[in-house]
Amino acid sequence: MTVPQPVDRRRPGRGRAAGVLLVLAGVTAVVAVPTWFTTTGTTALQGVVTVEVTGTQAAPAVLAAAVAVLAAVAAVGLVGRVGRWVVAVVVVACGVLVAATALAVTADPVAAVTPVVAAETGVGTLAGPVVTSVWPWVAVGVGVLDVVAGVWFVRASRAWSGPSQRHEPAPGGAAAPPSGEPDERSDWDALSRGDDPS
Repeated sequence: MTVPQPVDRRRPGRGRAAGVLLVLAGVTAVVAVPTWFTTTGTTALQGVVTVEVTGTQAAPAVLAAAVAVLAAVAAVGLVGRVGRWVVAVVVVACGVLVAATALAVTADPVAAVTPVVAAETGVGTLAGPVVTSVWPWVAVGVGVLDVVAGVWFVRASRAWSGPSQRHEPAPGGAAAPPSGEPDERSDWDALSRGDDPS
């Protein structure tokens, strides 16, 4: 009589972590889309015009950080013990980058918007003050959340089992001995090779 093996409850942690990072990547990208600054410039034909500067224009590094976090999401299901630290460092670094970039442009909004005004009006001189919206400060908060998520990722990943054998073979090239516990990833690997895991 075969004794049923206990279900490994640690494995869903990867999916939860990937979901959290995916949401953060989306939020990080979204905060860069709205208008961060509003000012005025001068054109030869229209005179004084209003220029709205989005986060992607004033702080393109924020969107780049969102893409990097998204890449980290793809790596969550594949990495081993060392790779988890790499993912965590990437997420923390992206959070620091987002917060630092947002703080930098709010500290000197004129320098941030002048290139955009020059590109849209042909004149590199502002015709009025720069009005800052709430979005740069929201981006700072999102950057802090990214840092917290990176630290949480390290703690959460300690209980995970290793990646599938396809991505991390056993040392010496030998196949890892069966552990006797059900392994969904190994079953999927076997099916993809045409074997019947049952």
